Amino acid sequence: MEKDLKQRLIELLLEKSFKYSDEPVFKLASGRMSNYYIDCRKTTHACEGKYLIGNLMFDMVKGLGVQAIGGLTMGADPVACAVSHTAYLNNASIASFSIRKEQKDHGMKKLVEGDVRPGDRVVIVDDVITTGGSTIKAIEAARAEGLEVVLVIALVDREEGGRQEIEKHVADVAALCTRTELISALKRGR
Repeated sequence: MEKDLKQRLIELLLEKSFKYSDEPVFKLASGRMSNYYIDCRKTTHACEGKYLIGNLMFDMVKGLGVQAIGGLTMGADPVACAVSHTAYLNNASIASFSIRKEQKDHGMKKLVEGDVRPGDRVVIVDDVITTGGSTIKAIEAARAEGLEVVLVIALVDREEGGRQEIEKHVADVAALCTRTELISALKRGR
């Protein structure tokens, strides 16, 4: 990873996405309370955020021979689109896809939407890993569609055991940054 791109991503996450309180006032998707919350959507939907994420993740996947990148909607959608767009700008073909939280009850009744076919090698992405539950759900849905999951990448790993849970399903798991890196940068004043 390019050091300056990663450093700028950490700064942007702190500016737009990281919330801290001395008391645990933030309720997480897992139901647990925390003294910090990372709302990555503020960063993943920002122009600069897409540029940084797209370039950093593309560098991680460009040599893997993958056909697509995606994950559980909404957190994964802007991340996957940023990487797919960056791939195209670099003369590579990596499509993006979304995994619905629930299967449609009409039309094609698809859970996975996008330009993917059974047998495609794919990367699963997520914005934040806490317990790993939503990422594991995405892995299972992708595999049910016949996709071969070769790597999982999160924007932020909260370092609360989720990565280890995901590694029970996919051996190769990475994150662009961790809670430790964000808190260290916050304490340094960025």
